[in-house]
Amino acid sequence: MKISETWSYDAPANQVWDMLIDPAFQERKCAASGALSYDTSIDGGAEKATIEVSREMPTDDLPSQVKRFLSGGLTVVETQAWEEADANGSRRGTITVLIKGTPAAMRGSLTLTADGETTHVAIDADLKAGIPLVGGQIEKAAAPAIVSGIRVEAREGQAYLTE
Repeated sequence: MKISETWSYDAPANQVWDMLIDPAFQERKCAASGALSYDTSIDGGAEKATIEVSREMPTDDLPSQVKRFLSGGLTVVETQAWEEADANGSRRGTITVLIKGTPAAMRGSLTLTADGETTHVAIDADLKAGIPLVGGQIEKAAAPAIVSGIRVEAREGQAYLTE
């Protein structure tokens, strides 16, 4: 299942980058997503970085066919691996979202595009659940939660940048 989202921040790319590699922002987006608990790590800094966020999420609203694969709870691990900025501050990266204990994963690309005092961010990814017969149902159940998480990050990012 294809997942594509784009949004813009009213801030230059270097300021958006500083936000992305700030542990306080990563923790903020986890809390805003409704995570029961979370761990964040950032390896790198001003040049390039890998951001890993692990979240324990509630399972109350999940369909029963999905819950049966999550006997240990719902742990979502998101990894963003960002490359160095080009001359104008734009960056490319990859994103992987794994749902622990299941064969479901989202993999794709990230772009951070500098446009003066505005920065555009895009995710273009594929969500796959490699389970015969129910894989499509799991993808349909997981996609709204993943899109919601992306939109929470965009909303919290905008709030962070205006504080």
